[in-house]
Parts: sequence; structure tokens; C-alpha cells
Amino acid sequence: MTKQPLFGKTPDELKQLVLSHGLPAFRAQQISEWLYKKHVRSIEEMTNLSKEVRQLLGDNYTVGLTDFSNVQTSLDGTKKYLFPTSDKRFIEAAYIPDDDRATLCVSSQVGCKMGCLFCMTGKQGFQSQLSAGEIVNQISSLPEREKLSNIVYMGMGEPFDNLEGVMRSLEILTADWGYAMSPRRITVSTIGMIPAMKHFLENSECHLAVSMHTPFHEERRKLMPVENVYPIAEVIELLRSYDMGKQRRISFEYIMFKGINDSPRHVKEISRLLNGMRCRMNLIRFHPIPDTPLQSSSEESIQEFREALVKRGIRTTVRASRGQDIFAACGLLSTKELVKMQAPDF
Repeated sequence: MTKQPLFGKTPDELKQLVLSHGLPAFRAQQISEWLYKKHVRSIEEMTNLSKEVRQLLGDNYTVGLTDFSNVQTSLDGTKKYLFPTSDKRFIEAAYIPDDDRATLCVSSQVGCKMGCLFCMTGKQGFQSQLSAGEIVNQISSLPEREKLSNIVYMGMGEPFDNLEGVMRSLEILTADWGYAMSPRRITVSTIGMIPAMKHFLENSECHLAVSMHTPFHEERRKLMPVENVYPIAEVIELLRSYDMGKQRRISFEYIMFKGINDSPRHVKEISRLLNGMRCRMNLIRFHPIPDTPLQSSSEESIQEFREALVKRGIRTTVRASRGQDIFAACGLLSTKELVKMQAPDF
């Protein structure tokens, strides 16, 4: 019998669990505190539970936390952690220290079905969804957990294609009974799945980042098949319909591709789409992946593009490249490990 993980369950779910075993309801709160406040890694560490209760839990459940199986460290301090999943696959989390900030980029799926032309994770294809526990495990099992200031859902997978797992993980991270993090320290990135994005906007206070990469429908359709279903113009129209307040941030991600999306006409169309909208544009250098014809725009082109957008009133930054001496781009390290596992054993 495969034991169920406790980690990832809400207090209400834990309450139903303990009641099903004839235990008093207050045990659920005790277990929740051990999981999310005291960060125990075994049921035996839950010392305010009797030996009999711990035995019962141990016979049927496991805490469910998983240590990383590999780590690569960059010269700039960035670390890429590889975590095994319950279905014998791998996901990645990138720890990025920066002066007084430390950001963790977490994965939400094993592989991805969105098929973006520039994404290594997409080349793996979709393999499975991560549970809320597997998402939060990337944080709880991180050696630098206490140093974290920010979390971004920008690793492997499309977060809103795993809406239930992502929303449950956000609840664990922000609830008083969980990690009690401010939602202003968490950003969820999406390619623009409108129904799920609407649910997120109405049921979370976390920041949102939207992958744009080009403002033109035909160009974006070639780079990102999702454009056929959810055009970027409709994504922006939805965002305009929400009152975000002054604390919640909307940003757009824009990877710079040489000769594809870095011209003055792109600046003009971005400005038209985002006119009057309170948002930020993040320009990103493209770091090549295997078997792609895409190239990064030159540094000069990127800076000129930024200046042109700023002149049109759009707050624009160029994201610093980190961890380029390791497998830093999403999907590279896990793909390497997956290929190693699948190689014939001679």
C-alpha cells in the first residue's frame, strides 16, 4: 500500500483525516503546526502526539517531503536544484540570491503541453501535474528556505494549466495556518490562459506576470500556440477590467529575439496595447536551447528597445541574466537527467 502524504493537506482535510481514524479533531491542528510551522520531516518528530497516534499515522501516511537529488551552483551564486517526483520524473527550482533579496523560481508541472518554440520544458512534452505538496516541497526542502524573500512560479510548466495544484499551494504559502507569507512576495507567471487567470485574479492577491514576447497575433501564434485560443489582446482586455489596486503588480515578460520582435513597430504596438495601463515590462535576454533557430537580440538592441518603451511611458526593465554557467534555463537540467535515466544500460 502506498502511503498518502500529509504535507500539502489543508487543516480541514487533516480534520477529516483524523476523524476518519476516530481521533479528536484538535489533532488536525497539531499535525498542521508540525507540517507548516515547525517543518518536521517525519511523523516521529510530532512529539505532542502519543506514541499510539504516531504509530497509526505512520502505518498509513508519510510526511511527504522530498530532498533534492542534485544541485548545480553558478559562479554568481545562483543554484539549480533538481527534485524527484512521485512518478519518478524530475522538476527544477532555481534559487537566485541578489543583495538583500533571495528569490526561488518554482515548477508547477512535470514537462509542459503548451509547446512554446523557445522553451526547453515544452520539448519534454507534458508528463504530469504537481500536487500542492510537491510545489511547496521545493520551498520547504530548500536549504536556503529561511533566506527567501520572494517566490516566482516561473519554472517548469504552465501554472494555470495546473490551476488546482497552484491555488492550493498559494493557500499553503499565504494562509495564517501555513507559511503566512505576504502575497506581495509571490508572483505567478502565465502564457495567458484566460479562464484560469480570471479565477486567480478573483481568488488570490499574488502578483501576476504574463508572457507576451510579441504584441502581434500572427507572430505570437508562431512562437506560442496558445495565441490561437487566448490572443494577447484579449488577455490585456481582461486585465483592464480588474481594479488591481496600488499594491498588486501586473508585469509582462518579453524575451528578445533577434530580427523577430525587437523592431520599432513592436514598440509602437506594445505602447498601443498597454496605453494607460499600470504595469511593468520585463525584457529578457534569450539563452539558446538545443535545436532552435532563435537567437537573442544584441545588447544594443535590447537597451534601445527599453529606452523606446520608457519614452512612451511604459515602465521597463532588463532582467539580469543569472546562472549561465550551469543549466539555468528551465528544463535543461531535468531533460539531461531524464535522458540519462532512459539511456540503455550496456
